[in-house]
Amino acid sequence: MDKRAKIIDRLITEQGFSKKAFAESIGIPPTTLRSMLERGIGKASVDNVIKVCNGLGLTVDELEMMVKKENNELPELNDKDERDIQKELQKMIDNLEGNGAYAAFDGNSFDDMDEEDKELLKSSLENSLRLAKRLAKQKFTPKKYKDPE
Repeated sequence: MDKRAKIIDRLITEQGFSKKAFAESIGIPPTTLRSMLERGIGKASVDNVIKVCNGLGLTVDELEMMVKKENNELPELNDKDERDIQKELQKMIDNLEGNGAYAAFDGNSFDDMDEEDKELLKSSLENSLRLAKRLAKQKFTPKKYKDPE
């Protein structure tokens, strides 16, 4: 099943239809819909793709936008990733605090910052670590563990 077919299948289910009932409601044979979903939307007739999209309240362009969005989504983080991020964040904060502090933010050392600035810096570092971890997971996840397209 290609990504378009997966999205269409999901939307049909979310709207409370069975595939057979949905196909009948848009005027195509259920076997045609099943074939479209199994073989991929790219092999279906343009008329049938438009009927399916219209039946779901979408344009073909909106379906394509959904596919692009799914292709650009980064992998989710698991519990181990979250623990690693918190450890790395704590290490960074420990390096910024104390006598050996070697960083400044807006001209102040970490110890001289007010609590709001400290929280902003911590939040920024944490978000950066999260993004870096998700990008690394996307880049280095072996193909055998990725969804087939």
